[in-house]
Amino acid sequence: MKYSRLIFANLFRKKIRLVLTVGSFAIALFLFTFLAVVRGAFSRNTELAGADRLVVINRVGLINTMPLAYGDRIRQIKGVKYVTHNNWFGGVYQDEKNFFPQFVIDPANQLKVMTELHVPDDQWKNFLADRQGAVVGRNLAKRFKWKVGDRIPLQNALYGSTKTWEFNLDGIYTNDKEGGDESQFWLQWDYFYENIPDVIKGQAGWWVLKLDSPDDAVRVGKAIDDGFANSSYETKTETESAFQAGFAKQLGNIQLLITAIGSVVFFTLLLVTGNTMAISIRERTSELAVLKAIGYSDRFVLFFVLAESLVIALIGGLLGLGLAFLAIPVVGANLNGMLPPLLLSATALGLGVLLAVFVGVASGLLPGIGAMRLRVVDALRRV
Repeated sequence: MKYSRLIFANLFRKKIRLVLTVGSFAIALFLFTFLAVVRGAFSRNTELAGADRLVVINRVGLINTMPLAYGDRIRQIKGVKYVTHNNWFGGVYQDEKNFFPQFVIDPANQLKVMTELHVPDDQWKNFLADRQGAVVGRNLAKRFKWKVGDRIPLQNALYGSTKTWEFNLDGIYTNDKEGGDESQFWLQWDYFYENIPDVIKGQAGWWVLKLDSPDDAVRVGKAIDDGFANSSYETKTETESAFQAGFAKQLGNIQLLITAIGSVVFFTLLLVTGNTMAISIRERTSELAVLKAIGYSDRFVLFFVLAESLVIALIGGLLGLGLAFLAIPVVGANLNGMLPPLLLSATALGLGVLLAVFVGVASGLLPGIGAMRLRVVDALRRV
C-alpha cells in the first residue's frame, strides 16, 4: 500500500490505453468464464450420474425400441435391485422452440431407481391416481410459470397422426444434487399405452437399473448383453455416466471445441496485457533509471512493474466476472432448453480470479525482468 499512489499514477497516465486494455481483459475473461460454464453444463450429467445405476438400450441405437418383456428377465439377474423403463415422448408445447425432455415413465419404479429425485407425497399420490397426470421438474415449472393443477397440452406427431395430448400437472419434482436435472416432463405409462398404435405396443425405449452395489456393474452389464445376444433386439448396457457421456458426444466433441477456444482466449489475455506493459515500460525508461539512481533496488523495480500488471488484470478480471455473473443467468433463461442449465458456480468464479492473477503476473514478468536488468547509464543514454 505504501507505493499505491505511484502505481495508480502510472496506470492513469494513458487513460485511453488503460480503458482499452482493461476492457479487452474483461471481455476476454467473460468469454473464458462463459465457455467454462458451458463445458460444465455438458459434463454435469456425467459427473452427477449414479455409480450404482446402469442404462440398457438397443445395440443399434437409442431410437430403436425393445420388447417390454425384457424388463422381467433383467429383474431376475442377481445384483439388480430395481428396474424402470422409459420412452421418449417428443411433444411440442405451444412452439417447437420450447424444447424440453419428455419421458413416459414407469410410475411404480421411477423414484426407486432415481433416488435423488423427490416429489411431495401428496402430489405423487395424485399423479399415480390420474391417468392424464404429469410431473415436471422445478426448473421447467419455473420456466413456463406452471403450477400444480394446470392443464398442459402437448402436440405430438410421433405416434400416428398429429394429436394433442392433455395433461394435468399433479406434481413438481426436485433434485437433491446441486446442479442436477430439473427440466424433465413425466407422463403416465398407462395413458401413453392406451393412445399409441397397436404396432408399437409392447415396446420400451430403454431401461434404467439400480444395483445392490456399484461393484456389480460390470458383471450385471455383461449378463444382460449376453442374455439377449443373437436375438432380434440385442442390447447395449453401460453405466449411467458412460451413457450420459455418449449422449453428449452425439452433439460433437464439445469439450475439445471449448478447450480450443478457451486456449485462444487465454493467450489473447497474455498478449494484450503483456503488450501494454511492454509499451508502458519502454515509455518510462528514464523514470525507472532515476528510481535506480536514487537507490531503489532491482527487486523493487521488478515488483513495481508486476504490481501494475496485476492491478490491470484484477480490475479487468473483476469486471469480466461481474459481467458473467449478470449475463449468464439471462443467457441461460433465453436458451429455451436447447442446452443444459448454465450455472455459474463459486468454483468457476474462483478459477476466474486465479486466472486473472496468473495472467497479470505472467504478462508483467518479461517487461519486469527487462526493467530490473536495465543499467542506469544505458537508460539515460537513450533519453
